[in-house]
Amino acid sequence: MEFLGVILPIFSIFVLGFIGQKKFHFDTKTISTMALYLMSPVLVFRTFYNTEFNASYGYLAIYTFGLCFALISIVYAVAFIKNYSVRDTCAMILASSFMNNGNYGTPVVFLLFGAAGLDYAIILMVIQQVVMCTVGIYYAAKGSPGGDGVQSAILAVRRMPIVYGGIIGGVFHYFSITLSQSLVEAVNLVADAAIPTIMLTLGMQLANISVKKLAYRKLSLSLTLKLVISPLIAYGLTLILPVDDLVKQIMVIMAAMPTAANTTLYAMQFDTDPEFVSSTTLFSTILSLVTLPILLNFII
Repeated sequence: MEFLGVILPIFSIFVLGFIGQKKFHFDTKTISTMALYLMSPVLVFRTFYNTEFNASYGYLAIYTFGLCFALISIVYAVAFIKNYSVRDTCAMILASSFMNNGNYGTPVVFLLFGAAGLDYAIILMVIQQVVMCTVGIYYAAKGSPGGDGVQSAILAVRRMPIVYGGIIGGVFHYFSITLSQSLVEAVNLVADAAIPTIMLTLGMQLANISVKKLAYRKLSLSLTLKLVISPLIAYGLTLILPVDDLVKQIMVIMAAMPTAANTTLYAMQFDTDPEFVSSTTLFSTILSLVTLPILLNFII
């Protein structure tokens, strides 16, 4: 029941966005642009401004980037065999390689391990932010129908305010630059609203999906990569990295999290098959209600 208590608020926000879109027919592209360019940079700034960096970041960064690029490599192999287009390949990468360890993974880890686990979960959340706003945006831009390959994708990353929000937050933290109380309150207001807005946008996007048009084979493959292959790769990484048993358990659990909601935001912004990416996010979140308890039974 405690586990359901973590999950139900997430689903309720998705449902709210879904109902709102069916009723009012919002312009989801405009809302996603607002969340991506105005709200998310503030959230990333606050994350980097408030987080204490330490030596444990090194191993956790190796794990996060290693897991991401291992999944990307598998997607490329499958894309080569099945002759996917660049857009299909990039959409599959967005759907399969990035985990929801913020508003989903962090509460689950806290529920399981308490404050000791929460510290590591927050570290992983920060590193995942770095991966998402660089590697994630790169592949979203690369898969855009209007893009021209690697050069435009790199340019898109350089233009993304999320990256600079993280850099400024890190610089402010390193040099101990103190913000005024009124500015802190403003930052908190926008940052706290960012994740719910992203989740509402996902619910809206789901309302626009036609079930008849779902690519079920690609969807099944993406779900298998995200919910089954990903934790297996993470387990392999825990055998290599010199971290304690608690961190190993958290690594595997985080790897089994569903697709990050931010990927839908990126896919919508760059038109990288947002229907497929958002449907993978939804179905991976639903299926995690089954896969996560099974995984927890094995590792805890």
